[in-house]
Amino acid sequence: MAGPLTGLTIVELGGIGPAPFAAMMLADHGAEVIRVERAGMIGFAGDPLRRSRRSISLDLKQDAGREVVRRLAATADGLIEGYRPGVMERLGLGPEALIAANPRLVYGRVTGWGQDGPLAQSAGHDIDYLAITGLLHGIGPAERPVAPVNYLADYAGGGMMLAFGMVAALLAVQRGGAGQVIDAAMSDGAALVGGLTYGLRAAGQWCDQREANLLDGGSPTYAIYRCADGKFLALGAIEPQFRAALLDGLGLGMEAGREDIAAAIATRSRDEWETHFAGSDACVAPVLDLSEAPAHPHNRARGTFIDLDGVIQPGPAPRYSATPCDPPHAPGQEGADGDAILVGLGFSPQEIAELRAGGVLK
Repeated sequence: MAGPLTGLTIVELGGIGPAPFAAMMLADHGAEVIRVERAGMIGFAGDPLRRSRRSISLDLKQDAGREVVRRLAATADGLIEGYRPGVMERLGLGPEALIAANPRLVYGRVTGWGQDGPLAQSAGHDIDYLAITGLLHGIGPAERPVAPVNYLADYAGGGMMLAFGMVAALLAVQRGGAGQVIDAAMSDGAALVGGLTYGLRAAGQWCDQREANLLDGGSPTYAIYRCADGKFLALGAIEPQFRAALLDGLGLGMEAGREDIAAAIATRSRDEWETHFAGSDACVAPVLDLSEAPAHPHNRARGTFIDLDGVIQPGPAPRYSATPCDPPHAPGQEGADGDAILVGLGFSPQEIAELRAGGVLK
């Protein structure tokens, strides 16, 4: 793989959610990521979060399987895992042991609540981690908060923060620093995503009531409206000049309110409004569904979405001028690269056969 992370090797302990998302990002940008699969993991064919890496399937309940991970980590630049605190230590694969063997190793850990704190050992999901940040309270209509899909805590607060932390720590190692542990808590990361909201609240420009603020639908020109065909139009006209362009395009005066805007938008279809406002600074966009988004002209022009073996998915982001990334490749069969990975670690054909016969290598 080409890209700015070319030359780095990351070991990923197979899991779901933010850890594979972070591993996907690192692989997208050129790192060689070796995914250690564990039997019984939840997954599906063509999963975008498993693209662009080799995989080996091991039984980590057996010491021989754990020894393979130790040998992988001994020469790797980084390792990523997303298990509850203490799981890797009980396997003998915790950071103290692996960094002792490889002092330059960056050991990335992502959990819901972090490695310590009263909730560290508690179960949870994105909605729970988001709930304690204060941000979930502000998402949804005035009547009650709504579940915002698992984008904010799992992937923005967890996966992206872990990927950023890994790159930052790997850069420190390249500058002469030592390996270290990255403690990425989804609750911490999701809270950080809300930095602007907390800043506005401190400045007296944000209140805890939903649909009462500039960016949560409280403004009639920063909201979503139903069109004549039942589809929706997103308005983002905050600044006065954009608001003026919007209202002029709707045939309304500057004093128009929410009901006036809703009535005007309801007179045409979503696509008619998109055409009507094309080229203007009215900050208008169609609300596309998942089947429509890849076909949008802007997304097509930029190659925002890609097709890997029939699975339409977002491509790598961001883009680089000097070190462009290779296109991702679809995930292979779990464990398909096991033999080649072991050969690279110095295992003989007989040793590999013994691991397979013993059920260590799947």
